[in-house]
Amino acid sequence: MNIFIPLVIGAILGCLFKNKIKVDLNRLMSVTLLMLVFFMGVEAGKVEINAINLFVASFTFAVLTMLGSLFFAVLLGGRLR
Repeated sequence: MNIFIPLVIGAILGCLFKNKIKVDLNRLMSVTLLMLVFFMGVEAGKVEINAINLFVASFTFAVLTMLGSLFFAVLLGGRLR
């Protein structure tokens, strides 16, 4: 939620100073992206992960995704013939 405050402020300032300030956007975007990756990494480092639960959830999601894809392939394949 804290990420939205700077984004909204940046959007408002961008609209206000649209034609008045000329900035090198490539350098600004690079710095912003590096800061975003850094702060996301700092927040992600605070999370404790249980590897077994993560594996079970990932495996279940993968199996359900494959079964859903096969179901829709059979369903649509049968209708298109």
